[in-house]
Amino acid sequence: MLDSVRCGNCDRAIDGTDQRFCPACGQPTPAHRIDWRFLRHELEHSVLDMDRGIFYSLKHLMLRPGHFIRDYIEGRRARHVKPLVLLMILAAAMVFVAKYFLDGDLVGSGLSAGGTAAAGTKAGGQFDPARLLKVFEVVKEWMNRNYTATTLMLLPLEALAFKSAFRRFGNLNYPEWLVIATFLTAQSFVIMIAAAPLEYWFPQVRGWALSLVFVYTVVSLTQFFEPYPRWKSVLRSLLGFGIFLMFNLVFSVVLTAIALALPGQH
Repeated sequence: MLDSVRCGNCDRAIDGTDQRFCPACGQPTPAHRIDWRFLRHELEHSVLDMDRGIFYSLKHLMLRPGHFIRDYIEGRRARHVKPLVLLMILAAAMVFVAKYFLDGDLVGSGLSAGGTAAAGTKAGGQFDPARLLKVFEVVKEWMNRNYTATTLMLLPLEALAFKSAFRRFGNLNYPEWLVIATFLTAQSFVIMIAAAPLEYWFPQVRGWALSLVFVYTVVSLTQFFEPYPRWKSVLRSLLGFGIFLMFNLVFSVVLTAIALALPGQH
């Protein structure tokens, strides 16, 4: 049973009935029993609250993205969900939406299309086109099944790409760029989740959504680096995006090489 006179987390004595938080560990005191009222309160204040929590963070991430990210970097974080938590929630939502609207295909046909082109150019050479296409399908399926893991593996590369592009611009360290990259990825998930249900009627909507992700990234970084000249921020954002696309290509090539080395792909 819950103790009403001691902190349930660190066992420190509660000073009085007016004490709301433990001065030693910060946990609310006394701890409330988990019942329907507790769960409703947690849902309202952690998820649905427009003044803090997930919806609050999403609203500001989409309406004032650069300012929102700068607020977090500069320490104004009390109302915001931690970026990695936000990303994991959106990744789960992305997987759920893709299951019902995209037949589970989160990666899209780009990887297979690349494999087709490569196979066509090497049809008479050392590569077997059928085998190469099969490997690309294996890689795509692995990325679809492990979408969250793939996202986490790409985050350090995204942070490195933009840190390289904005070198000596804003005096940000690599961990700060990891946070920025996490928010930018979460932002892209919001756009892709919104676009997924429309793909049934508009097959080209994924391409439009990716274009919007590109625009949002540039706008976010331009806002973030105000009052630097916008044209410099835009050019560096474009450079960072280009470097990240190159990293993505290398990542896909490495996965393909690993798949080719597996015994079952010979």
